[in-house]
Amino acid sequence: MNARRWTAGLLAAVAAVALAGCTSKGQEKACTTTTDGIIECAPDQRSAPPKLAGELLTGGTYDVNQARGQVVVVNFWGSWCAPCRAEADDLEATYQATKASGVMFLGINVQDQRDKAKAFEEGRVTYPSLFDPSSRLALDLDIPPNTVPATVVLDREGRTAAVIRAAVKQEGLQPIVERIAAEKPAPN
Repeated sequence: MNARRWTAGLLAAVAAVALAGCTSKGQEKACTTTTDGIIECAPDQRSAPPKLAGELLTGGTYDVNQARGQVVVVNFWGSWCAPCRAEADDLEATYQATKASGVMFLGINVQDQRDKAKAFEEGRVTYPSLFDPSSRLALDLDIPPNTVPATVVLDREGRTAAVIRAAVKQEGLQPIVERIAAEKPAPN
C-alpha cells in the first residue's frame, strides 16, 4: 500500500473517531461520509458544542460561544501550509457569500509564529483567527495538527455538523454551509 493510501485511510479513521460523539446508541448511521471525505451529522446526532476560546492573532480574546445562534465555520491553518494558502481565497469568498445569512468564519492558526501568521492573513481574509501555536484547540476538537488544513462547520447551537479534513473550494464548502444555515432551530 503506498503512503498516500495509507495516509488517506488513517485520516478517515481519525475522522470517524472524531465524530463518534455524533452517534448515539441504537442509531445505525448517524453521520455520513462522502466520497470526498466530508463527514456530516444529522442535527439530532451532533455532539455537544466544543470549547473554542483563546487569544486572537491580532490581539484580544474570543470565545466561539459569543457566536451562538450563528453557523460558525472554523478553519485550522498555518502560514507554512501550501494547501492553506491555496484555499484562503475560497474560504474568504464563501464567507462573503454566506455572512448575510448568519454565518461567521473563524480561523485557528496552528504551529506558527505570530508575525508569519499575520503576514499570511493580510489581504487574504477578513474574518478573525485565534492564535494557537501549540495546537491545543485543534487537539481539543480532535484535529491532529498534521491534518491541516481542516474545516469544521458548527450549527447554530454550536454543535459539530460537518468536518472536512482537506483543503476546501468554494463550490464544495458553500453548499454545506448554506444547508446548515437553512436548518430550523431546535424547539426549546
